[in-house]
Amino acid sequence: MANPIFLPTLQQGARHLIELYDRFPRVARLVAAQQKWLLTHAAFALHLERDPANPLSGITAARLLEIIVEFGAASRNTATAFLAEMQAYKFIRDVPGFTNRRSRPLEPTEVSHEAMYLWFRGQMRSLDLLDGGERVRTLESHPQIFNHAQPRAAKQLIADPAWREPPLSIATFVWTESGGLILDDLMARVVNLNSENGLHWVEQLRFAELSKHFSISRTHVRRLFARVEALDLIGWEDRTVSARLWIKPLLIDDYARWQAVKFSALDKAYRDALETLNCAGPLQSFTPPVNMPRSDRSG
Repeated sequence: MANPIFLPTLQQGARHLIELYDRFPRVARLVAAQQKWLLTHAAFALHLERDPANPLSGITAARLLEIIVEFGAASRNTATAFLAEMQAYKFIRDVPGFTNRRSRPLEPTEVSHEAMYLWFRGQMRSLDLLDGGERVRTLESHPQIFNHAQPRAAKQLIADPAWREPPLSIATFVWTESGGLILDDLMARVVNLNSENGLHWVEQLRFAELSKHFSISRTHVRRLFARVEALDLIGWEDRTVSARLWIKPLLIDDYARWQAVKFSALDKAYRDALETLNCAGPLQSFTPPVNMPRSDRSG
């Protein structure tokens, strides 16, 4: 958090998440609430750690419940409904070749894998911006880093109450449907990262535009902002004539501290993966996923 470019990097990261939403809207909406974010990353970690020789490994309802219920991140019914939703939207599917309905291993579909990889790559890019590192270049040369780092980071973050249970200012957003998207969008819009007279400002924030962009009702957006306004964290300069919104530094600071927890876990997981894979050797060629946009191919 002491890094002078941390807040600008968070804004860049927030814009990248909005770009991922524009490309994968159904996937992004699925993880735009904290509980489903935790469930999604837990499930993906189970998949990447799957042993093909062990039919009880990988994503199964029982194994997901074991992780999630251990930390109180979701109830048994919520986790079961989540897997059903993932299958209904074709984000996961049955692993081919298994007929034992009792174990029933599952795996992400191609679109889920691509979205998660691009999310991870975007996080590495943010870390590179903070310290001038070459994580993205190394990842593209050694894509197996993703397979090792994502499970490590996911487990650390699920177990860490500093990430799992964000402060009230953040929880008011992310524990509501699509609230994570709204929060990232709001942070990306801040025009003065250094407060002026104790306030940060957002220009031209209109509920109708947010509602249309994120395919949620205007009523839902209005209620979400009303709850945050009731905490005296945001307000309007003149609601009758202006779409100019002020934000208290507490909300910015809480967002930065919460994101710092995530980036710390991801950086540690990345470094652990490098050590495990001994990626200090010659760089290997890597072909990006077929549908990866050209703009995402650069560091």
